[in-house]
Amino acid sequence: MNSLTDSMDEPETVAPALDSPAAEAATFRGDTGGLPIDTRRVLVQLLLGPSVDARRQSRLWPVLLRDEAVIRSRMHDLFLEVVIDHEQRVAFTRQVVSEELDVPILLRKASLTFLETALLLFLRQRLTHADAQGDRAVVSLDEMREHLSVYERDGNPDHAKFERQLVNAIDKAKKLSLLQFIRGSGERYEVSPTLKLLFSAEEIQELTRTYAALAAAPNAVADEGEEGDGRNDSTEDEEGAL
Repeated sequence: MNSLTDSMDEPETVAPALDSPAAEAATFRGDTGGLPIDTRRVLVQLLLGPSVDARRQSRLWPVLLRDEAVIRSRMHDLFLEVVIDHEQRVAFTRQVVSEELDVPILLRKASLTFLETALLLFLRQRLTHADAQGDRAVVSLDEMREHLSVYERDGNPDHAKFERQLVNAIDKAKKLSLLQFIRGSGERYEVSPTLKLLFSAEEIQELTRTYAALAAAPNAVADEGEEGDGRNDSTEDEEGAL
C-alpha cells in the first residue's frame, strides 16, 4: 500500500489514557465523554423531561445534588438552565432568556387547549390540598372527568366531540408525566409535584378566577379549537418541562 493510500485511510480512534477521567467514565467503544454514567443519566432525564423527581427517580436525585455544578455547566452549554426546588425535591430545565444574545431555542413552547389548562389547574389545586395534609396528591379518572364536564356547553349537540376533547386533555397530562398511574388502584393517578412549579402564584389566581366564572356559565366556554393560556417546555416533542 503506497503512502498516498495510507494517508487516506480512516485514522484509528485514540483511546484515552487509563488514568484519565474519560477512561474512567467510558461506557461504550470510542466514548470520549468525561462524566460518570449516573451523571449522564441525570442529564438525559432533564432533557427528556418533564423533571427529575426524588420520589420517582430516587437514584438520580442524589446524583443531581452531588454534581449540580457540572450539570448546570453542561446545560448552560445548550442555553438551558436547571431549576431545582429543594423543598418539593424536583428539578427541571427551562430555556435561557437573554437580551444580549440571540439564543437558539432548544425547548419550544406549546400552548395548551382550554380543557388541558382547566385540568392542570385542578391537579395543581389537588397538590396544594395534599401538601397541606401532608399526603400524596392522588386523583381518580372519574374525578378528572367530573371536573372537566362542568365546562361542557349546555345542550351541546356534539357530546361525542366533547368526550374526545376530555380524554385528550387527560392523555396530555399523562404524556407530560404529570400524572403517574398507581398500579393496583383502579383508575387512580398520583399528581407530579413538578406541576407546582409551572405556574406563578399570580397566574394561578388569574386563571382560577377565569375558569371559575366559565364553570358557572358553560355557554361562555371557548371552542376547543382555540388555545388556552397554559404552556409547556420540554424536549420530548418539545413538551417536557412545562
